[in-house]
Amino acid sequence: MNETTQTQGHLRSEARIVHGVLHTLRQDLFVGAFAFRPLPPVDDAKLSRWLPWLPARAGRLARWLPHSAVAFLSACVFLGSAGPSYGASSARQMLDVMLALLMAVPPVLVLFRPVGAFWLSLLAFAVETVGARFLAPYTDVWGSAFVVHLIVMALVVLRTRPRLAVEMWVVTFGLGTVVAVLAGVGGLSDMPPVAFFSGVVLVSAAAVRAWREERRQVVVTRSVTAEERSRRTLLEERALIARELHDVVAHHMSVIAIQAEAAPYRVADTPPELAKSFATIRENAVAALTELRRILGVVRSEDPEAFAERDPEAPQPTLASLDALMESVRGAGLTVESVITGSVRPLPQGVELSAYRIVQEALSNALRHSPGADAQVEISYVLGGIGLRIVNGPPSRLAKPSPGAGHGLLGMRERVQMLGGEMTADRTADGGFEVAAFLPVANTAGDTSQGGSAA
Repeated sequence: MNETTQTQGHLRSEARIVHGVLHTLRQDLFVGAFAFRPLPPVDDAKLSRWLPWLPARAGRLARWLPHSAVAFLSACVFLGSAGPSYGASSARQMLDVMLALLMAVPPVLVLFRPVGAFWLSLLAFAVETVGARFLAPYTDVWGSAFVVHLIVMALVVLRTRPRLAVEMWVVTFGLGTVVAVLAGVGGLSDMPPVAFFSGVVLVSAAAVRAWREERRQVVVTRSVTAEERSRRTLLEERALIARELHDVVAHHMSVIAIQAEAAPYRVADTPPELAKSFATIRENAVAALTELRRILGVVRSEDPEAFAERDPEAPQPTLASLDALMESVRGAGLTVESVITGSVRPLPQGVELSAYRIVQEALSNALRHSPGADAQVEISYVLGGIGLRIVNGPPSRLAKPSPGAGHGLLGMRERVQMLGGEMTADRTADGGFEVAAFLPVANTAGDTSQGGSAA
């Protein structure tokens, strides 16, 4: 009973192996046999490495050298097989030309449809084998058609995958034996040495193909490794920046928020104006901390856009938030007025955010460098986009030094340039400072109405 079960198990295993081999053979030689797979020209990098002395114009032609070599081989096969047969009838000469054409086409076809070229070459080999029996002077199975067929098989292996060498070898000699036996031709005694020589040629071609594939995989692996190393370095640098921002900026902002909240309780009968100022300082510090946490999350994340999608509770500011910005700036001691001209309309998110940041940075600069000055913000909705003008007067007292300042104007210019706009920033005649920018907006036709409002 046990022996019977073991025998059945072995049979099933052998059946699965045979089924797997046949399935692989079918996938390689039959499915998509005539699919279009053109051979690309030689890469410029390889060509310059192989032939560095070649002129540029000749190099462009040399890229097609493999195609030219195969075409020359096909021409030689056709001319050598379709030579004049003296004393032969016109029908025989026509058959010679047709057979020569059938032998010459497969090498060229390897450049475009490699597996299909194998089948066409095998057909030419079969036709010549039958001709060895019925048409003089063909007397041997292993004639010129087999030599061409062997070359075609080697080219197919070089173009596809190494395992096709074994599959084509088995199909060729299996079919050649059957056709030779049925046609009753000679030459079967020469099959072992011919098969051995053919196997050596195909194995050599498969080894070359495997070596080329291995080199390509090594290059791909090195490229992926270099990309991963660069990406890892970038992430480490971003993590370092985030850590420094968190340890330094977030710490000081937290201290400012806590001190501002606790300061009114340390003084008896705190004046309402002072309490309001401390409340404004705390609100700005908390808002800055919130913004800093969002920025740190983007810097630490491997996919900043995905992080932004996961944080819907932190929307980007727009021009609709300018009133809150003005109130915050006024609470910090800057007298500011805003004037809006033109027909107010929604703008693209990038334009809205950039406009808000430019106004925010310009007012921050006024607070920092022109204490006690008055400022004015003008926003103009025009046909081609939006214009911004932030101007402040001269300072009424000496400005305190601001370590680390100087990047605000650069950031504003980068935002404007990113949107294809224009910007100017310079001192005014009375000692103040003016920032003017224009941000273009596409598809704004129809918004030509002009009006005015003041806030």
